[in-house]
Amino acid sequence: MPKSRSSLLTRRGLIAAGGALGLVAALTACGGSDSAKDGSGDKGTGAAASGPWSFKDDMGKDVTTKSTPKNIVAFTGTAAALHDYGVEVKGVFGPTKTADGKADVQAGSMDISKVEILGNVYDEFNVEKYAALQPDLLVTNTWEPGSYWYLPEASKDKILKLAPAAAIGVGGDVTMDKALARTADLAKSLGADLNAKKTVDAKARFEAASAKLREATKANPGIKVLVGSGAADLFYVSTPATSADLKYFQSLGVEFITPDKVEGGFFESLSWENAGKYKADVVLLDNRTGTLQPQELKAKPTWAEMPAVKAGQITPRVTEPIYSYEKCAQIVEELTKAIQGAKKVS
Repeated sequence: MPKSRSSLLTRRGLIAAGGALGLVAALTACGGSDSAKDGSGDKGTGAAASGPWSFKDDMGKDVTTKSTPKNIVAFTGTAAALHDYGVEVKGVFGPTKTADGKADVQAGSMDISKVEILGNVYDEFNVEKYAALQPDLLVTNTWEPGSYWYLPEASKDKILKLAPAAAIGVGGDVTMDKALARTADLAKSLGADLNAKKTVDAKARFEAASAKLREATKANPGIKVLVGSGAADLFYVSTPATSADLKYFQSLGVEFITPDKVEGGFFESLSWENAGKYKADVVLLDNRTGTLQPQELKAKPTWAEMPAVKAGQITPRVTEPIYSYEKCAQIVEELTKAIQGAKKVS
């Protein structure tokens, strides 16, 4: 999902081509020029650093290099997940730094001073800087078949020629637990120890949090949850049908409001005059930089009149989760608290 609502209408198959970026001559040392197949094709497996590396990504592609990639460039949220497994990247693209210089929410626990930021907003990617990093591998998410998240359409082909690219599915039929497992598979192939105590504990925490969420929905049935995102002129209501996190929460018993005029398979756009169309008990509100937060939304009369808002039953939604067990456990725990404490007000 994009950082700001100005780009949301062009996302996931509707992405508009941005301005063309210049490209220096492709470096022959880049990973894309020395890839070699090892013939294994095993999903989520990688060879040792001294031999060929391969990973079958969620586009069904066998991504291969002559050795385990070291110069990795990734979408910010994916880089943050790899960081939680002990795999560091050289460069990132996507929301990384806020206007005041602090780490964006999507950067997670990464030290952003130690990575090259190739693009900080949607449709921005410095191809020259990318080539200079001599990348062995590019990693991002995918929401739709054939779509590399946050790669600008205008320069995508140039970028993909410089190094192999791997994508982890986070949309469509994928649920959060599956996206987590696949991200862990990728981290393992890049050298992460999934048996490390930190990782084992984080996975156990996620599983325990999921069980508690299921218990909470059973103990407090009938709580209607609306997933919303505020922009200056529009209020977006998301469907739970196509995002890995929402599909997973729904499988645990969370009752979401499904908008009836979904655009592009992901959300309904409502004018602020009509923002109260759906009555909910809890609002999960997009927490991304560039979206309106509760303090700013106070100026919208229809927002203030929503039953959930009147009741103070608003909780942040991590709209683009960092797919490590540590970060997703926190997300599930916060949602559980919201469900446990919610009163029926719709």
